[in-house]
Amino acid sequence: MRAPAVGGSSLSGTLVLRQWSPLALSWLFMTAELVIVVAVIARLDDPEVQLAAWGVVFAIATVIQSPATALLPASTALARDWPSFRRLRSFALAVLLTLTTLHALLVLTPLYDLLLLGAMGIPQEVVAAARWALVAMVPWSFGTGYRRFLQGAIIRAGFSAVVIWGTVVRLGVSVTLLVAGAALELLPGAQLAGSAIIVGVLAEMLFVRWRAGVLLPRHLEPGGEASATLSPRRFAAFYSPLVVMTLLSMLVQTLVTAVLGRMPRPLESLAVWPAVFGFLVLWQSPALAYTEVVISLLQRPGAVATLRRFTWWLAGLVSLGLAAAVATPLAGFWYRGVMGLPATLVELAIFATALALALPGLRVLHSWFQGVIVAGERTRGIFESVVVFLAVVALVLALGVAWGGAPGVYVGTVATLLGMAAQTAWLALRAAPMLRLRVAAEAPVPASGPDRRRNR
Repeated sequence: MRAPAVGGSSLSGTLVLRQWSPLALSWLFMTAELVIVVAVIARLDDPEVQLAAWGVVFAIATVIQSPATALLPASTALARDWPSFRRLRSFALAVLLTLTTLHALLVLTPLYDLLLLGAMGIPQEVVAAARWALVAMVPWSFGTGYRRFLQGAIIRAGFSAVVIWGTVVRLGVSVTLLVAGAALELLPGAQLAGSAIIVGVLAEMLFVRWRAGVLLPRHLEPGGEASATLSPRRFAAFYSPLVVMTLLSMLVQTLVTAVLGRMPRPLESLAVWPAVFGFLVLWQSPALAYTEVVISLLQRPGAVATLRRFTWWLAGLVSLGLAAAVATPLAGFWYRGVMGLPATLVELAIFATALALALPGLRVLHSWFQGVIVAGERTRGIFESVVVFLAVVALVLALGVAWGGAPGVYVGTVATLLGMAAQTAWLALRAAPMLRLRVAAEAPVPASGPDRRRNR
């Protein structure tokens, strides 16, 4: 496998597309995996309890591993040569071992019942069904986090196609185990899902580790100044805002869910919101892959102009795609046929989706500006933007509760849209100085003296 041959030439839209498309496809596959898991559990015994248990398992496991999510942009931005990659790896392993220990302490000690039964008030039968699934997923943080760390370095080296092949391995293993386990009725739904998912994640991690071991020693620089300046303090300053951003983003979704019950049609809104949110995430998934593309390519000649054009093209395409889905039977088929919503809720879901047509395009712009900021190692601006997002969402939700004139799912959708718009505007403000510096660095130096006179 060869890295893209760019050399000193100007960055082309074709190269951006080659770097982005495998990552976007990988996000789509991972979203499909979650849909398949829910569809399998819904067809096994005791589906209501098992689906509720799986929701608890996935939520807790995702929250615990959320700091590991930031290892992907961190590795893409900071793994600039082989010594810096190895130094960054030691930091990443420390983070991942800490998260794995926290996961084990939660599920293997009395903390589990204290949190789920006491603090969260989850029904006993759901808590019991979720526990052994969470035990099976103890390696989740390490598997997903180490895979993300390696993927970041691989993306920076120009081999983003490795990411999609890793996702294919994961999806193949997890879906095979899910289908076989369901056919043989080996485990209850939540335990089967947890076991299949963690085996798939570990298989993907091993595949990515194998490819990284082959590619990175050949294509990362053998040494350089990057490793000398990659101190624990610099890593913490870069990494901490990204972690806080992830945690606050999760808090926003929890806030929306909690407030839906205080507005008109609470039961319908609570039932529809996960389906609407999942469908919107599906349309945003191509944008979720774009941050690492920007980080890895921004230093190339002509990158700002090329990436800006690609950004607007992609933003328009995904928002128009969502609009087409709402205007045709596709959205109805998704909510009715795939998600299994009752006919009485489908219309509610479609209208809520129509309120968020601009959201996928905003997510592309968000990823563009966020990639610029991460590449410039000014990640505090990302933390600030999440605070803006949280404030706007909370304000809109509070106004919706006070007004009481619309179903909660509509208010939640509009709150998310306006929050994303405000966050994107803040990121644009913070990214603007870095973009000006990049444009100035790419500008040709004007001729002077005799050379200038000859060029007139």
